[in-house]
Amino acid sequence: MSSKEARRPGLVQAALAGKVTNREAAQALKLSVRQFRRLKAAYRRAGVGGLLHGNRKRPAHNRLSDADRQRILDLMNGRFAGLNDSHLTEKLRELEELDLCRETVRRLRQAAGIAPTRRRRAPQHRSRRLREAREGALVLVDASDHRWFGEAAPRASLLGALDDATGRILALHFRPHEDLHGYTELLRRLLTTHGLPCNLYGDRLGVFVRNDKHWTLEEELAGQQSPTQFGQMLAELALGFIAAHSPQAKGRIERLWETLQDRLVQELRLRGITTVEAAEAYLPEFIADFNRRFACPARETHGAWRRPPRNLDHLLACRYHRTVARDNTVTLPGRWIQVPPGPQRRSFHGRHVEVRELLDGRLRVLYQDRLIAEQPAPSEAFILVPRESARGARRPGRKGDARKRPRIEDRPAVRLPSHPTKAARGHLTPIRRPKATHPWRRAFDPNLLPTKAEAGRT
Repeated sequence: MSSKEARRPGLVQAALAGKVTNREAAQALKLSVRQFRRLKAAYRRAGVGGLLHGNRKRPAHNRLSDADRQRILDLMNGRFAGLNDSHLTEKLRELEELDLCRETVRRLRQAAGIAPTRRRRAPQHRSRRLREAREGALVLVDASDHRWFGEAAPRASLLGALDDATGRILALHFRPHEDLHGYTELLRRLLTTHGLPCNLYGDRLGVFVRNDKHWTLEEELAGQQSPTQFGQMLAELALGFIAAHSPQAKGRIERLWETLQDRLVQELRLRGITTVEAAEAYLPEFIADFNRRFACPARETHGAWRRPPRNLDHLLACRYHRTVARDNTVTLPGRWIQVPPGPQRRSFHGRHVEVRELLDGRLRVLYQDRLIAEQPAPSEAFILVPRESARGARRPGRKGDARKRPRIEDRPAVRLPSHPTKAARGHLTPIRRPKATHPWRRAFDPNLLPTKAEAGRT
């Protein structure tokens, strides 16, 4: 009996014994007098069992048929294996035309003894940061390393940008790992599709911020460290960057990765997508469907997006400061570019110029903010990498520096000619260094000095 039905037998027995009236018992059970009289008649006829509800142990009129139940279990173990309850409910409704609720699917899964895809933990107490009021005020950027194309496929990194105000996915991009090229491409897609946000919110990856403690002399004089190549792009675009100190600080995009590792992996498997090219072509469709299901409206209707500049490809580039060589060439590690003559065939030898390596591989040389040379993109696939460290060259002789001066014993010996000749005036004479066993190279030991008696005999 339920707690509601357990109170009825005592009052019915008291009414039959004449201890309470029908009205008093009906008021205690919050029933009408007529309904209480029916309970008394059922008690006389069937005892306590007559007070139970008549639909108890009867099948519901809207219960699943055995055929549909077996069909759902076959899909759980076959085609839709690995989907969570919510995702499976959506696929049954869209592809199999089975209009079920999530709780029904969960009960069927538990009855079949199928373990959930992700074990739920008890929620911990945390204070949630209030969302931004306008769309585009804050964009979260991060990456997730996962086996997106199945357990047999190699791991890959999915780079993403998420709007903080609405929870909308703004851009996604597959890369073998987190690198400068991937985040620059993600930024280009974000700016060309939506516009310039106010701030980016990410972790303390070396692509975003400087994590070393080395300061060059120029940085000490300026009072701040030089930003990374990605930081220089953001500074020229007037974009702020906020570096989080923990994953919980950017919990919204961390929860996004949990959802995508569950949903996107299964969507790629159902469509038979196993290559990065096919996945990149499917991502716009997935983003539109995800935003339709999970995005929420912002508190303010007008967004904070700004129009991107026209020379966006020129700004999304690595910047290097170089000096033009005597043959009017500028070199980068692994690349070089010829500078054509200036007006009246003027040479740029010795001039300090800025070299920009664009996202597609093009090289541009700027002198006093004026383009003086350009090299087309290479024919092979190009990956944008920083050609030199933002820390600059270390000073020799510092503690922990690998380029220390070698010891005298480790220096290579000077080779002398077989017949040395007299050196000409103004040239250094070759010096023959003594061997390690020579007395001059031995350490001083006062115990080896001769005594006074030995010195007198000599």
